[in-house]
Amino acid sequence: MTSKPIIPRALANLDVDEAVEHYLSEGAQQAALAFIEALERAYTHIGRHPATGSPRYAHELGLPGLRSWPLMRYPHLVFYVERHDHIDVWRVLHGQRDIPAWMREADEPPTSAARTRPTR
Repeated sequence: MTSKPIIPRALANLDVDEAVEHYLSEGAQQAALAFIEALERAYTHIGRHPATGSPRYAHELGLPGLRSWPLMRYPHLVFYVERHDHIDVWRVLHGQRDIPAWMREADEPPTSAARTRPTR
């Protein structure tokens, strides 16, 4: 079975860093490690089966091809678009956030999106 490479955008990497920092600040080192493991499992699944993600937000946001996949045991969703040769990961967001607002930020041109660091 072939797998497409996962290429996270800068904001997706910032989302992951923020989540890990949150767990570490709470003294939950094991939770931070398990979060990374859950993310790696999600990336592996998405790379192998990109069409299995939910298109719910694609319709809601008018972003054709956008899909989301939940992290096992964590309240986070991976938002991605399947490209011809890779998986374009837009965001890794906590499910309690205002997803449409956060995703609109990800849809900005890369230069402006890369300068914007999300806050909790």
